[in-house]
Amino acid sequence: MASSSSKKLISELIDPEALKSWIKAEALALGFADCVIAKPDAQAELPRFKEYIKRGYHGDMKFLEENLEKRADPTLLVPGTKSVICVRMNYLVEKPEPRFVPDEPNSAIIARYARGRDYHKIMRGRLKTLATKIREKVGEFESRPFADSAPVFEKSLAENAGMGWTGKHTLLIHKKSGSFFVLGELFTSLELPFDQAATKHCGSCSACIDICPTKAIVEPYMLDARKCIAYLTIEYKGIIPEDLRRGIGNRVFGCDDCQLICPWNRFAKKASIEDFNPRHGLDQVSLLDLWKWDEETFLSCTEGSPIRRTGFQSFKRNIAIGLGNAPFSQEIVQALEQDFPAHDDIVQVHVDWALQEQQLKLKQTL
Repeated sequence: MASSSSKKLISELIDPEALKSWIKAEALALGFADCVIAKPDAQAELPRFKEYIKRGYHGDMKFLEENLEKRADPTLLVPGTKSVICVRMNYLVEKPEPRFVPDEPNSAIIARYARGRDYHKIMRGRLKTLATKIREKVGEFESRPFADSAPVFEKSLAENAGMGWTGKHTLLIHKKSGSFFVLGELFTSLELPFDQAATKHCGSCSACIDICPTKAIVEPYMLDARKCIAYLTIEYKGIIPEDLRRGIGNRVFGCDDCQLICPWNRFAKKASIEDFNPRHGLDQVSLLDLWKWDEETFLSCTEGSPIRRTGFQSFKRNIAIGLGNAPFSQEIVQALEQDFPAHDDIVQVHVDWALQEQQLKLKQTL
């Protein structure tokens, strides 16, 4: 086995462009859909982000107010970082019909990325494997993987290196792959050539702004999380404002509407790994089926799933809203009136609202 000193010499002898190409090939072999090399600098994102915070658009996500300098300068987060390997994973299992948002009012809609295994674990695991492969080739170097797990402007880093451009819905869009993908990063001490930013291609299109059920995209490239269904159904734990509940519809965890309507997603690619395959029928489950879950069932069916993040009571709150938005059904009314499985006071507020909505629909049919 070569000594560490000889390995360092090997690293110095490898052409940087050749090493960069080799790393990208290894990343694709591990199941990543794309790989770019970013400069560890996201300073350009800081003014927009500070304005976002100033307006209070981050809601209760107070952690976003912290470590702003580290977000803008990755070398402060991981000293010695000289390049960032940015990767993405496609997560669609079935390609949806482009520019079409399905209307299935009795179904429980879960964002497509969350129907299978938690991607954070998948991403970090494969990034660690990539680091091991690089280390075997070039010798020792410093590295640290991230997958939405630290103060990192991951979208900005990826965008600056040509992974795509930020759409008006604030998600990253790739010209040949749409936006149904998740991001990850490997901070490294390797001196690798940086990739260049891609051009933007949203033009005059406003489809994502127009389709948003709660009008959360308050202007192009600016999202008010306090109105966003993804934030309300996942991050927020309180009582959801009444004027937003009808807009939430039957979305019980996240929302894909702004992506489904985006014309660039006619090029969206399917996942290359099975981890994103739906578990427990979560791609075709009804609101009533989920309402019958007790906490033990919730914990069992969300083990290793992003859905666990929202917590049982908040999940019930979201389902109650969905049941209130569903067409009138005596079965729904009976289910809402039963106190099993037990729920807390916050859920009860939404149950009471759902019952009122159901009774209003009944009167409208008479």
